[in-house]
Amino acid sequence: MNEPARRLSVIVLIMFLALMAAASWIQVIGADDLNQDARNVRTLYREYGNFRGPIVVDGEAVVWSEPVDDPFNFQRTYANGPLYASTTGFYSVVYGRTGLEQTENEVLSGTADSLFWTRLGNLFSGEQQQGASVETTLSGVLQQTAAEALGDRTGAVVALDPATGEILAMVTSPTYDPAALAGHTTSEVNNAYADLLNREDGPLINRAIAGDTYPPGSTFKLVVTAAALESGYTPETEVYAPTELDLPQTTSTIGNYGGATCSSTDYMSLQDALRISCNTAFADLGMSLGWSVIERKADAFGWGEDLDIPLSVTPSRLSEDPNAAQTAQSAIGQFDVRATPLQMAMVAAAIGNDGTLMRPYLVDTVRAPDLKVLSTTEPEVLRESMTSKDAQDLTDMMVSVVADGTGRSARIDGVDVAGKTGTAETGQDTAPHAWFVSFAPADDPVIALAVIVEEGGGETSATGGSLAAPIAKTIMQRALELAREGEL
Repeated sequence: MNEPARRLSVIVLIMFLALMAAASWIQVIGADDLNQDARNVRTLYREYGNFRGPIVVDGEAVVWSEPVDDPFNFQRTYANGPLYASTTGFYSVVYGRTGLEQTENEVLSGTADSLFWTRLGNLFSGEQQQGASVETTLSGVLQQTAAEALGDRTGAVVALDPATGEILAMVTSPTYDPAALAGHTTSEVNNAYADLLNREDGPLINRAIAGDTYPPGSTFKLVVTAAALESGYTPETEVYAPTELDLPQTTSTIGNYGGATCSSTDYMSLQDALRISCNTAFADLGMSLGWSVIERKADAFGWGEDLDIPLSVTPSRLSEDPNAAQTAQSAIGQFDVRATPLQMAMVAAAIGNDGTLMRPYLVDTVRAPDLKVLSTTEPEVLRESMTSKDAQDLTDMMVSVVADGTGRSARIDGVDVAGKTGTAETGQDTAPHAWFVSFAPADDPVIALAVIVEEGGGETSATGGSLAAPIAKTIMQRALELAREGEL
């Protein structure tokens, strides 16, 4: 063979090798990326062509796949979709997945490793591949009760079982219907999604755990009180409580709600300061304790923790290296202190659980199509937030808040309720947020919860005690009824 022919044969060989390598790379190495590409219609048909498992509340499916006569084979169906949207999220051929539809996608779609033998059995039997069912910790009754109690006000409710960390209710308002985004007509889905995005009230935001966190206002005084108890204070310790507190190195002052006077002597017990939610007392106490002490205690309640329940939770945050005046403001839950409603429910739950904070979770059990249990979530301690003695002292103080303080609207006949109000200013020309955190019964709680109503629900004079506390009362009463009936 002459020299030009040899060179040409080498070039052709190299080209064949390059073609084989490229084809191998695309079919093996790049296969997953191609399968995940949103433009790959065959992937969409294949995924939607499988029977996706249900999402379950109280033993009943609230989300399931319905057979349909179109290329996708199944239509995702949402029973009472707006009620559970904050948990289930949506499953859209156009916009992908959110909520449990996203975090539990592998088990719901049947592609998880734990379902390998199920898939193998389906292959040999010729049966339709099916996904697993995801059983949540939610109580459908409490979810409905919380939604009705919150009504059309913008805000959120989170309820926990203090002993286990199970999320019993998670409601966010406004909400949306996932079914509008699960349709197979692209134009209709696009229009529905655009309408939701264009709404100023943000119905796609899960206010219970994500989006913008909130200033916790006076509910943060629970953390400051816990720090004080750990530092040697007792409920009877006298604290400075002037009508107006001068802030160091500034011309600013801190006053009490409505300009009220906490004490005619400018001194009162720590318990009374919490009972009537005296701002000046806690602002001064914060400066006396020092921010590092409060920060450590907040960390013990889970502040800054990256939580997956398995939905991703926005970490609550604290003021960074505040000066004395900023520490005073932070100690009453203002300045740069921010929290999710879940975080504040965790604070209440830890106090009610003798100082032990359990990791919150939303998925109880995952079952294969044959009902075999693939996984269960076991309760897990997240933090030892405070000693049992300090937790009992703080519980007694919170009981006084409801019995004869700012939280009287949450009183339940025959039951000791522990609670704390909060009225958090936003720094904007709007009404403050109304908060209430609580647990009941105080001596052995079956429920701990946090309620927030943004901007006082449009009522300029609304407070946590007047607006959020009655909502919490309604939910706690229903939880106590369910507990007596053995259904919680």
